Amino acid sequence: MLFHGAKAALFLGEHLLVLLRDDRPDILFPAHWDFPGGGREGIESPFETLARETLEETGLVLTESAVVWAVELDAAHYPDQRVWFYVARLPALAVSQIAFGDEGICWALMTPSQFFALGNAVPSLAERLRLWPGLR
Repeated sequence: MLFHGAKAALFLGEHLLVLLRDDRPDILFPAHWDFPGGGREGIESPFETLARETLEETGLVLTESAVVWAVELDAAHYPDQRVWFYVARLPALAVSQIAFGDEGICWALMTPSQFFALGNAVPSLAERLRLWPGLR
């Protein structure tokens, strides 16, 4: 089965780094809160996709040692494809290294509870984060 892309619930200390998607009609979930990540390019591995997208979107360098959990799932909007969902942690001080990319409106830090309470979060991401055993 094809691998489509990768996303991560990226914690900076105890807070999630979330990105507000562009408000354009040609993308899925315009003006919704999202996690870093995106679609695969070329022959990238799931982690290579995540690391590249995280760097492009936030300026943060993500290493495999930052990953605390990963799962492969069906792609919600792409039939017959799979996605990878990661949970990763960086120190709270990494916030000073954020260099917001050219996609999206803004970024924010919030607790998982705040993310779950949003009316405009990408729905599949909340579901995926709830799968993480470390959340309990």
